Amino acid sequence: MNRRRFLSTCTAAAGAAIAAPVFGAAPALAQPATGSSSGGGLGTRLVPADKRGIILYTVRDATGRDPLSSDLPSGFREVFKELARYGYKQVEFAGYGQHANAPGGANLESVAGAKLLRSWLDEYGLRAQGNHGFIPSSWPLTQADTDQFKKHLEIANILGMDHMGTGGDPTGSSYKADWDVAADKWNALGRIAGRAGLKLYTHNHDAAYGFLIDGGPLDDQGRPTRSSGIRKLEYFLRISDPKTVWLEMDIFWAHVAQYKFHTYTAHDGSTRENFFDPAALVVAHNARYPLFHAKDGTRNDTNGMGYDMVPFGEGVIDYRTFFKRVGARNYRNPMVEQDNAPSATVPGQSLTHARIGYDNLAALRK
Repeated sequence: MNRRRFLSTCTAAAGAAIAAPVFGAAPALAQPATGSSSGGGLGTRLVPADKRGIILYTVRDATGRDPLSSDLPSGFREVFKELARYGYKQVEFAGYGQHANAPGGANLESVAGAKLLRSWLDEYGLRAQGNHGFIPSSWPLTQADTDQFKKHLEIANILGMDHMGTGGDPTGSSYKADWDVAADKWNALGRIAGRAGLKLYTHNHDAAYGFLIDGGPLDDQGRPTRSSGIRKLEYFLRISDPKTVWLEMDIFWAHVAQYKFHTYTAHDGSTRENFFDPAALVVAHNARYPLFHAKDGTRNDTNGMGYDMVPFGEGVIDYRTFFKRVGARNYRNPMVEQDNAPSATVPGQSLTHARIGYDNLAALRK
């Protein structure tokens, strides 16, 4: 039993599209289960019950709500209870802060706080499956950053996670040289995480699927100005270590990238087209995508993104086709997310949208 499993077990005991079709074959990483999950001949559920999750950023207003001033669920414990009531089995953290009047206090980013969170997760039959948390800004790593990173690995172990990650891209740059540095850093961090028994993952936004600037004439600072047509995160996948670095695809932002980034200026100055197929990228790097953000959108050709965020299942992104194509349903962990679910005028909206998201995720069938 490795250290992560030991800590997890001890704590548990103590706590008692551009809306066009996309094409490609599904991978064979894990064979879909059949039989009882098929539900009366309606087809196998694409997301098994134990894989249906939500990132707590979706309901951040609820975890941050003052329990003394509202009858709505507030703080981690009551929000866990409500999410479990909807049917969720997994949660992804977005930090460990809540309202100061909630049980445990405002900041649970500690060993003691993690033990308390774990006891509540166990109480309601939930499993932690990642966190958008601390990734060191320094490189080479400072001792302070290394210690802080290891502290977060310790917290992740106590919570029982298999994965720990971040909500940002490896770098915000478009230049190849900066992605080379980012890969070196993430490979090193991934090795540290691996020694703690965890898989380190990075999360994408649309910019990461833009085109890498890696050739052509140099600008006045000596930097390249044109692209070979490879996308930035595709290049990162190529040069990062598949044994130590994993990824979480935000499917909404990948579709925004599909809308935004379809032409590039080649090294010879010509304009070329390269249509982005998010599911095909997952298939090509099958085992490296254990996590997804399942976020939906309706079409909007006037906002520069191509989509407006809506509750999961109420948009036009074809999740049924996406999940069928990427396959390996017993390996993937889709987390419902909606950035704009909290409302200033409807206090219970984010939890209502979380329930809608669960129902629609559970309804997806082959």
